[in-house]
Amino acid sequence: MSQTPLSTRNLSVTYTGDRDVEAVKDVSIDFAANRLTTIIGPSGCGKSTLLKSLNRLHDIQPNVEISGDVLLSGESVYDTDEPAPEIRKRVGYVPQTPTALPLSIYENVAYGLRIHGEYDSKTDLDGRVERYLRKVNLWDEVKDRLDTPGAELSTGQTQRLCLARSLAVEPDVLLCDEVTSALDPVSAETVEETLEALKSEYTIVMVTHSMAQARRIADDVVFLYLGNVVESNDVRSFFENPQNDRTRAFIGGPTRIDADSTAERETPPTADGGERVPTDATEQTASER
Repeated sequence: MSQTPLSTRNLSVTYTGDRDVEAVKDVSIDFAANRLTTIIGPSGCGKSTLLKSLNRLHDIQPNVEISGDVLLSGESVYDTDEPAPEIRKRVGYVPQTPTALPLSIYENVAYGLRIHGEYDSKTDLDGRVERYLRKVNLWDEVKDRLDTPGAELSTGQTQRLCLARSLAVEPDVLLCDEVTSALDPVSAETVEETLEALKSEYTIVMVTHSMAQARRIADDVVFLYLGNVVESNDVRSFFENPQNDRTRAFIGGPTRIDADSTAERETPPTADGGERVPTDATEQTASER
């Protein structure tokens, strides 16, 4: 893998409808290999919109316009003949709300493998399911009940199941959208430890509202404000020596930044001017097929 497996070049994302909302504005970022990059910023600043643009998840949404580009190992993911499902296979996505498919624990992990036909035999499939459940530290908790519904797992276990499902198709990059926000502290810590271990094999890009979490697990930090990248740096430099006044204000605590961020919203408007309800499960399964 190249040193810059994923990057954006002058990327902009606009939600269209009764009114246009430019949620991401001319963003150019390089995401380094085998590092965990967190994207932080106030609510509504475009974090999730940026994340979903990295593997073309906006293709499944109406009224979204993309300009600029995303490069995966130096190749465009938008100006390409490669089908979007193949791109999403290489750039996995784990949503904010952990949602098990209405299948067994085993079949949740095997889902993408069956779609892509990436196994040689039942024995091979069994081995792959076990391998990815082990990678997310879930195997020992579920190995004796693989045939039970995934929906019976706890919220923390379900989030790790979603991670295993994404990893099973062997992506180069893993996108994580607020993956601990719905979890209790113990479960969140387990997921954080899992992500820290996984970055030795994957490039991870993670949206978080928690600056404490970014300090704990990030290698690099991107600060987004009203769709613009204000500052991007390694985690120590970002928090100990911020270069931008707005970054210093945001790190310092509640400021008018949080109030101002409501001026432009990253949730795409519907035709009647309302807000679209997020469909995390749809977006994750789209990223696996």
